[in-house]
Amino acid sequence: MQIFLIRHPRPQIEPGVCYGRLDVDCEDPLPVAARLRLPPQTTIVSSPLRRARRLAEALDPQVRIDARLAEIDFGDWEGRRWDDIDRAAIDDWAADVLNFTPPGGESVADLQRRVIDFAGEIKATFSGTSAALITHAGVIRALLGHWRALPLAEWTQLECDFGSSTEIEL
Repeated sequence: MQIFLIRHPRPQIEPGVCYGRLDVDCEDPLPVAARLRLPPQTTIVSSPLRRARRLAEALDPQVRIDARLAEIDFGDWEGRRWDDIDRAAIDDWAADVLNFTPPGGESVADLQRRVIDFAGEIKATFSGTSAALITHAGVIRALLGHWRALPLAEWTQLECDFGSSTEIEL
């Protein structure tokens, strides 16, 4: 089964602002959709967040939405400039990337659990077809880390450009 992990187009948000679950719009998704080469009958599944959903709808108006494909929730940090977030809290996060939870948010371990839960259903849900997951860098990294059995230090650092597509065979 072919899986295409596609990151949403560049979000329309000022650089230096923390956003994960923050529902911000994106640049025009049509140029990204036009350059993607997906097999016919590919099932499109999207994060519910607008920046992913707009690209998904440009690919297929009958897109499936799955909340487990949403980006990590940074809680009280959402929408704040990174420079305005308490330095000690960011240091605590850096010291335990997997388990630290921003106030009111979720940890990378929480993100990983929900993404792996989704991954466990892919073959049963989309058996014999290809699927394109329109989602976010954190989700893509967690999926690739799971499927490639990468250690945390590797999968959390994987490059994932806006509008990029990574193909994996399951």
